Amino acid sequence: MEVIGKIKLIGEVQTFGANGFQKREMVVTTDDQYPQMINVEFHQDKCDLLNNYSVGQDVKVSINLRGREWINPQGEARYFNSIVGWRIENLSQAAAPSNLPPVDQFQPASNVSDAEPDDLPF
Repeated sequence: MEVIGKIKLIGEVQTFGANGFQKREMVVTTDDQYPQMINVEFHQDKCDLLNNYSVGQDVKVSINLRGREWINPQGEARYFNSIVGWRIENLSQAAAPSNLPPVDQFQPASNVSDAEPDDLPF
């Protein structure tokens, strides 16, 4: 699955527990009719993927949906979902103009004459 939009926020790396579990969150605003603010988590070594990005960039984030159950002290089940990112692409680079000139700057070939017969079979 993918989330496409503009980076609204990039959080700092957070460390949890004795094992040093790391998490970093970012918020992506979608470009839909009704824009959504999607919170995406990056875990462990994937936290470093966000180092090269900044607020305002257009990105495509590859995600996995995760769900878990928690039983509270009263014995009631609660369910939680998270969106976990594992790859991020900068869409601004993909849309960068190429080295080709715009179409209107091309000139027709000067060595073609209308007087010469067209020998193409169609």
